[in-house]
Amino acid sequence: MIIPAGIPEPNLLRVLFLGLSTLASFSLAQLELHVPAGLNKLEAVEGEEVVLPVWYTMTPEQSSSHPWEEPLLFWYLEQEGKDFNQVLSYIYGAVSSKPRVSLVHSITTRNVSLRLEALQEKDSGTYRCSINVKDGGSTDMGHGSKSIELKVLVRPAPPSCSLQGAPYVGTNVTLNCKSPRSKPTAQYQWEKLAPSAQVFFGPTLDAVRGSLKLTNISTSMSGVYVCKAENRVGFSKCNVTLEVMTGSKAAVVVGAVVGTLVGLVLLAGLVLLYQRRTKTLEELANDIKEDAIAPRTLPWTKGSDTISKNGTLSSVSSARALRPPKTAPPRPGTFTPAPSISSQALSSPRLPRTDGPPPQAVSLSPGGVSSSALSRMGAVPVMVPAQSQAGSLV
Repeated sequence: MIIPAGIPEPNLLRVLFLGLSTLASFSLAQLELHVPAGLNKLEAVEGEEVVLPVWYTMTPEQSSSHPWEEPLLFWYLEQEGKDFNQVLSYIYGAVSSKPRVSLVHSITTRNVSLRLEALQEKDSGTYRCSINVKDGGSTDMGHGSKSIELKVLVRPAPPSCSLQGAPYVGTNVTLNCKSPRSKPTAQYQWEKLAPSAQVFFGPTLDAVRGSLKLTNISTSMSGVYVCKAENRVGFSKCNVTLEVMTGSKAAVVVGAVVGTLVGLVLLAGLVLLYQRRTKTLEELANDIKEDAIAPRTLPWTKGSDTISKNGTLSSVSSARALRPPKTAPPRPGTFTPAPSISSQALSSPRLPRTDGPPPQAVSLSPGGVSSSALSRMGAVPVMVPAQSQAGSLV
């Protein structure tokens, strides 16, 4: 049997029919995302981890994904007053994510659950999962979106305890307790430890502010008081010691405090006085150094009188005066005294020459003229070198 050209064989018609049926099933396929009932709002504790459960299915129902499925997956964090923040993406087999964020299962299982580790308070918000599945080409097989709200809870941070007021007998004091971080807000409870254990309630206790008011206190109320800050996820404690003092003990404490303050003031004054005195001495030393004048050097001139090293006059006769005069030798029987500053400075006026006998030589011995007479005449005691008859120095 010859089949006319252009008419397909029965087997070929069957293949074409199956292909068209497959395409029709692809066009009718739909994607649906699922979140377990009651898990669209989750709470987790800071520092722990949480899983946001989401998976998708295709209709008509198929047990698992097929090679021709190409899912495009995105996880976003939505926070009030902020832009969308992408925390994870899966595009053509490549995964990109923020720190502490990952997928729980392989995406081939159609489970796209998100894991968040080491939770922080800033991780709170609404997480949205968006997925789009293609058939290996450009044809969309379906897309879907689901959101899960996450609230990160914080245990109360260690509170701080303090005492307000003077703990004297008969006075009022207030014990305060406050935790810096807590989500939800912590509630406060005060109790007194043994031997006289006691739990406090309102109106003396303010469970919201954490204050405990004690009125008309007595010595029996002394002891250790413990504050407990608690919320749904945990608690923390602090304590303060109350010691109620009598009048005498209070006076001793006040005296000790005042004495300590006075001692500190005196010590500070001594330190300042020492520093000021040291500074004054340094300034005085600097002034003396700046005002000091170097000693002047005495000039020595040629032909000046000879002066000893200790500054005293050793000889008042000049070098020229010590030279022998260039005169005729003295006549025999006459005496020529050596020139001295006394004879030069106190030369007597010339007397008229007479024909009488020549004057006698004046003796220079101590018996001739007294030292007081010489001093009145202005003479200066000198040491005259001895001379020979020829006029040379001995």
